[in-house]
Amino acid sequence: SVCFGDSITEGVGAERGADYPSLLSRKVSRPVINAGVGGDTTADALERIETDVLAHEPKMVIVMLGGNDFFRKIPKEKTFANMDAIVARIQKHGAIVVIAVVKIGLLQDIYSKEFKRIAKERGALFIPNIMKGILTNPKLKYDRIHPNAEGYRLIAERIYKAVVPLDRKSVV
Repeated sequence: SVCFGDSITEGVGAERGADYPSLLSRKVSRPVINAGVGGDTTADALERIETDVLAHEPKMVIVMLGGNDFFRKIPKEKTFANMDAIVARIQKHGAIVVIAVVKIGLLQDIYSKEFKRIAKERGALFIPNIMKGILTNPKLKYDRIHPNAEGYRLIAERIYKAVVPLDRKSVV
């Protein structure tokens, strides 16, 4: 499996090994590649999808993107087109796609509904508001945007619970 995203996937705010892909890897007892790059927009991610994701021939890819598009005021239509292209490219390689949505301020209103529609149309798994209760709890945050190790533990747990039914097919 590959976790594909920005600084939240990368694990900013936690010690090495306390990022959610590492924690998820321990839960599933299988390697999980961390393909998170801080600052990435959906356009940046699309540019590196071949080398950072598809080259690993994953069976499942967890995509967590959109925050930097929001902060950089990228037109939402461009973000939606990029997300749709990301999902399509991954599926073309035969992997299951999981879209996990991060709600930061107005992000929920701007991206959630459309990401859910993309997931439904493409047959991807959708996890809404993956950081629910994390950004509002100072004990789970490293800074304004990033979780700390305990926050990442919660994210890993939520993703694990969402994908564990698929694990019966040995895809995680």
